[in-house]
Amino acid sequence: MKILIVEDEEKLARFTELELKHEGYETEKAFDGRTGLEMAESGGFDLILLDIMLPGLNGIEVLRRIRKTSDVPVILLTARDSVMDKVSGLDTGADDYITKPFDIEELLARIRAALRKRSAKPEGASAALSFGALELDPAAHTVTYDGNDIELTNKEFGLLKKLLENKSIVLSRETLLEDVWGFDYMGETNIVDVYIRYIRSKIDDVYGIKMIQTVRGVGYVIRE
Repeated sequence: MKILIVEDEEKLARFTELELKHEGYETEKAFDGRTGLEMAESGGFDLILLDIMLPGLNGIEVLRRIRKTSDVPVILLTARDSVMDKVSGLDTGADDYITKPFDIEELLARIRAALRKRSAKPEGASAALSFGALELDPAAHTVTYDGNDIELTNKEFGLLKKLLENKSIVLSRETLLEDVWGFDYMGETNIVDVYIRYIRSKIDDVYGIKMIQTVRGVGYVIRE
């Protein structure tokens, strides 16, 4: 497995490289956004560790350009602890994020989770999921309400799909994080609340329905 490290803090990049090599990964490094983008676009990497605050091009812009041509797993490295910064990265197509300073064992666990998620073989096309006049088609990656298209981000789509697959079952924030974001441990759960609000603003508020219900202290559920 080959990992690209795009990080302008050279000591941190070198430390991360040594730890990854110790775990058996091949690595290459870039210290600015433009070089990192060029290396990423050359292909050949199984995963990219991408700092957000980079000279040249910031990490979010690098990620946006990578996602035009590649679905290689990307884990964001960020010193920022704002929910909205993380939301921005995930919406742009990041598979995960980790806040600096991080424990190397946590980073390794997130790398393993991202690689497992991408290597999982699909088991054929999933059947369409519905709630009243709303229909979600996993194969076509579309959501409609009474024939009207609804545009959702990848994470919004994944979250709605998970809830529809488990109608009448209350799912905790931790379960939704693990299944939709791929986290291996209980991390911050308020990102789930942010995305639930996004979905409600695009569906519940627009069409006057109460689709996603909050079970206080537990999580969320879709019930007929």
